[in-house]
Amino acid sequence: MQIQSQVQLRPFNTLGLDAVAAYYVQVHSAEDVVRAIDFAETKQLNLLVLSGGSNLLLPPEIHALVMHMHIQCIESVAEDVVSQTIRVGAGQNWHDFVLWTTTQQLYGLQNLALIPGMVGASPVQNIGAYGVEVGEFISAVDVYDRVLKQFSSITAQDCHFSYRHSIFKDNPDRYVITHVSFRLLKTADLKVSYGDLKAAMQDELTAENLQKQVMLIRQQKLPDPAQFPNAGSFFKNPVIALSVFKQLAVKFPDIPHYPQNNDQVKIAAGWLIDQAGWKGKQLGPVGMFDKQALVLVNYTGATLNEVKATYQAVQYDVYEKFNIRLEPEPVLFNDSGLIQVHLD
Repeated sequence: MQIQSQVQLRPFNTLGLDAVAAYYVQVHSAEDVVRAIDFAETKQLNLLVLSGGSNLLLPPEIHALVMHMHIQCIESVAEDVVSQTIRVGAGQNWHDFVLWTTTQQLYGLQNLALIPGMVGASPVQNIGAYGVEVGEFISAVDVYDRVLKQFSSITAQDCHFSYRHSIFKDNPDRYVITHVSFRLLKTADLKVSYGDLKAAMQDELTAENLQKQVMLIRQQKLPDPAQFPNAGSFFKNPVIALSVFKQLAVKFPDIPHYPQNNDQVKIAAGWLIDQAGWKGKQLGPVGMFDKQALVLVNYTGATLNEVKATYQAVQYDVYEKFNIRLEPEPVLFNDSGLIQVHLD
């Protein structure tokens, strides 16, 4: 384990923001995690855990220890008639792992193909796409508990998964995720309720085709971060009360929506942004992508302040038109390496 100083993090965040870390270390084992934390505590530094860098906003300078997660492994730890449980290192590439599960005839994660990032970040946001959330298939999350100073395993039930949320977002400075265990099915239970996915599947209702079509749809709609630096879907789909939706639907009858539990309705944030006039629109070097209004793109070396100015302008215009506040998905950090609340 080698701790470096004054490291440029632009290659390690998909939005391509310039960010220099006072200290930086790659960790390849659970033991490395403990050693890195000890170093941070000795230096009285905050700890910023960096995974795939696909869902975060970094300031120009970070006076902290940036721990870059590189723990990699894929191992079977349990099996029964209907499922197999696979334990995966937090530094394993998420998309590569999804492809691996399909080749092993293990099912459940195919709807989540081509989501950027690493396995360790998947429980934090409870990543989801096309009607599936990863929390449905997680059985446990292995962590280092910085409060108790010990390793432990948190069951899925205790992770408190909900829409784009988990216990790890409630306690961002307490846990360092080292491994995630997934209980995957031996027989495919296809989720194809989303319109464009259902149409693309046609009559070939297999997990392999499902994964293929998800990848094709994402490739058509979402820009490659190597060409157009971005953080994926930038805003959460807002969930509103059914009574509020009914009032909204009178004025906007074509609004895409998805019924939820407890008399709530999920609204398509991309549609709201498009209707507010932001699809393909730029504010300086930052804009919302012309093929998918939900994706914020850094076109030419934008700063964090320029990113903030753009997404806050989008929030303002959507609120003015629909009286709905959009919540950003990416995690915002301050120059001390701590998570900062997004301001409207």
